[in-house]
Amino acid sequence: MLTGCSSGGTDAPAGGSGASAAARTAEPSQVPSGAARPAPAGTGSGSPGPGPSASGSQLVTELDEAKQPRTAAEARDLLGRVMLDEGVFGPQARRATPFESDPRRWPVLDRNCVWQTDALPADVLATTTRHFRIPAGDGHGTVRLDVTVTVHHDRAGSGWETARAMEEVLRCPDQQLTADERLRKIWGNSDYFGQQGNVWTEDAFAESGEYVNEQDGTTGPYTWSQSQVGPVTLAVAGKGAAGFPDKELTSLIVKGTSEMTFKARKALAKEAP
Repeated sequence: MLTGCSSGGTDAPAGGSGASAAARTAEPSQVPSGAARPAPAGTGSGSPGPGPSASGSQLVTELDEAKQPRTAAEARDLLGRVMLDEGVFGPQARRATPFESDPRRWPVLDRNCVWQTDALPADVLATTTRHFRIPAGDGHGTVRLDVTVTVHHDRAGSGWETARAMEEVLRCPDQQLTADERLRKIWGNSDYFGQQGNVWTEDAFAESGEYVNEQDGTTGPYTWSQSQVGPVTLAVAGKGAAGFPDKELTSLIVKGTSEMTFKARKALAKEAP
C-alpha cells in the first residue's frame, strides 16, 4: 500500500507528520510542550502532476500555475471558495460547536496514537475543518460529518499528505481523537491517478473503521474520503450512528467530496482557449 503512493525519489517536505483522516474529525487539544512528534513517513506520492491516460487524453483538469496560492492569505481565500456549508448535506444538517478550526493549526498524531494540534508545517499554507451534525431523530442517533481542505505549496506537498495518512493507519489502527472520542480497527487504501477509475482526482485515499463516543455511549461506522487537486487536498469524514443507513452516510461523503473537488478544479484550472 505504501509503495502504491510513492513516486520514487521525491524528498519529503519538512514539517513532520501530516494530517490524516482521523485528525480532522475532531478538535483535539493542543500539543503540550515537549510532546513527542512521530517520525516522517518514508514514502509519498509527490507526483509532478497529471499525465495522460492510455488513450492519450488528460485524466484530470490541467491547472493554471498562476492561480495557485503562493501566500497564506491566498490559501485562506481559496479555502473559503472551496469549503462546504451545511446545505450540501441536506435540510437536516446543522453546524456543530465548535464549527470551524483555526487555519493556522495542524493535527499531529503522536507516538501514542493520540491526536494533538501544532503550528502549520513548512509545506502547508492553510488548512481548516468544518464540523456538521445531523441530529438524532427518525430512529437514528446523531451523525457527525467533518469537512477538511488543506492547501500546500505544490503537488508534492499534497501527495506527501496522502502518503503520511496511509502510514498513520498502518502505525495506529486505533486512534484517540479527544478524551471521549476514538477510532478503532481502521484500515485504508489509496488509488493513485487513473487507478480504479478515479479519473476525477490525482490521488484518492479512503479509510474506514469504527467510531466510539464514550460520552454519549454511541458506536457507529467511520469513513474518511480524500481527493487531491494539484496542491489541494479535500476530504469528508462521516461518523454514523445506530439506525442511520450506511448507504446514506456513504452518499453524503461522496457528495461532499465531489462538490469540493469540482470547486477546486474550477478555481485552479486553466481556462479553455
